[in-house]
Amino acid sequence: MSAPLYQLKAEFFKTLGHPVRIRVLELLSRREHLVSEMLAEIGVEPAHLSQQLAVLRRSNLVVARREGSAVSYTLTDPQVAELLAVARSILSGVLAGQAELLADLRATPPGSPPPA
Repeated sequence: MSAPLYQLKAEFFKTLGHPVRIRVLELLSRREHLVSEMLAEIGVEPAHLSQQLAVLRRSNLVVARREGSAVSYTLTDPQVAELLAVARSILSGVLAGQAELLADLRATPPGSPPPA
């Protein structure tokens, strides 16, 4: 018996739930990257990056290609880049709303009721 769709979605989002994995996917959204390039961009230890790339490979979000001793990665599906763009748009809206609320709070004199 297969897992319900909501459970598979939860596992998918769990895979995305790590800052290094998100950063890797953002880099790969632009183009294929060598592991050495990702190390320089992300600034984590090689073992940590390797571990996160393994998680992304197991989830079939990225694929590796070896040329000699160099290993490069690419996204398996361009929709991953689209998903990251949608997430960025949603977060921009949320943060804009919070910035407006903060501005309202700062504009309210101490002791007066907060704006409705």
